This record gives sequence, structure tokens and C-alpha cells, in this order.
Amino acid sequence: MPLVSTRLLAVTLVLASTPLAATSLDAALDESQRLAAEAKASQARIEQLDDASREMLAEYRNALQQAEALKGYNQQLQELVVAQRQELAGYQAQLDGIERTQEAVTPQMRRMVEVLGEFIAADLPFLPDERSDRLAQLQELLPRADVSLAEKYRRILEAYQVESDYGRTLEAWRGELPVDGAASRSVEFLRLGRVMLYYQTLDGHESGWWNPQKRGWETLDGSARRPLHQAIAIARQEQAPALLDLPVKTLAQEAKQ
Repeated sequence: MPLVSTRLLAVTLVLASTPLAATSLDAALDESQRLAAEAKASQARIEQLDDASREMLAEYRNALQQAEALKGYNQQLQELVVAQRQELAGYQAQLDGIERTQEAVTPQMRRMVEVLGEFIAADLPFLPDERSDRLAQLQELLPRADVSLAEKYRRILEAYQVESDYGRTLEAWRGELPVDGAASRSVEFLRLGRVMLYYQTLDGHESGWWNPQKRGWETLDGSARRPLHQAIAIARQEQAPALLDLPVKTLAQEAKQ
């Protein structure tokens, strides 16, 4: 084959293969770009998954912390419940003790009120309404369930204290003197502790005393008029205290008469 023809054939082949090479290169470039885009998308997905994993890990750690806190709180509640049960048991024991104390004290308080009534009945007959009312209030108080045991006991001791104070005081008051077979009359009473109980009419013409042995009133002679009048004035704080010269009769003296 002539040389010129050979060269023409080679040029023709080169020119003929050029479009094919360009097409392959474009395809390769497109594939490379596609792969790069997919890699970028994959990286973005990986980063998103990594962020989600970190968030989940943080939530997991928070959940662990909360669980640990709840565990400690539950432990405290259990200890509190145990302590409250022990406290309730202690209260129940105290209530049982109070009930036993009440069972023992209630009869004793009832007896104290009975003794007080017996003492008032045997004592000098002064302030009968006031003392009987006080005794009646105690008798009504004992069976009441809405009044505490301590309050009942306090009221009983208070009544005993009042009765005890009567033995150390001088007192005068106006009241009604009962008279056998006749209407009562207004007089001035004078109490000298628990030793003597006198009376004097409002006009001062008659004086008398309570005879505990005979359980009745007896008149005194006229010599008692002035000292009784003075003693009544002192008891009412209408006169300065002074030495009293009151007639005093003992049971021994009465027995001799």
C-alpha cells in the first residue's frame, strides 16, 4: 500500500475515534460527580445519625440520673414510712396507757367528789348555794366525754382548793337565816375560818352562832353584839383590821353545859 494512503487511513481512524473518547470522558465525569454527591449525602446522613446518637445518649444519661434520683427518693419515702409506723405505734401505746390511766383515775376522781360532798354536808352551813352549785357542776362534769381527764382533775382540785381557803379567811355576807315554823329573815353572816359561823340581824338586836354538835342555830347574849358588828365591818373591809374579841364556844364547852 502506498505511504500516503496509509497516513490517510491513520488520520481517518484518529478522527473517527475522537468522539468516542470524548463520550467516555463525559460519562466518567458524570459518574464521578454522581458518586461525589452520593458521598456527600451519605456524609450528611452520617452526621445526622451522629447528632441523633449524641442526643439519645444525652437523654439516656438524663434518664439514668432521674432513675438514680427516684431511687434515692423512694428510699427516703420508705424510711419515712417506717418512722411514721414506729411513731404511730408509740402513739397507740400512749393511748393505751391513757386508757389504762383513765380506768384507774376515773373511780378515784368520782370518790374525791363524793368525799367533797360529804365534807360540805358535815361542815358549817355557810354559802350553801355556792358550794352546792360547785359540787353539782363537778358531778355533771365527771361523765362527760367531751371534757379531758386532765380538765376534770383540774376542776376537782380547784374545788378542793376553794374549800381549803375557807379555813384561812374571814368573810361576811348577807343571806337568809332559816327559822323553824316561820319565814326566813335576812341577816348578816360572819364566818371565822372553819371555826365559827355567826349571824346578826340587820338591826343588830340579835346575834347567834351555829352549834355543830346540835346542828342548829343558837342565839348569843347581848355581849356579842358589838364585837360581831365590828368583825363584820372588818370582813367587809369597811374598817381597819383590829384584834377581835368574838365569843367562841368549843364542842367540849357545849358538852359540859
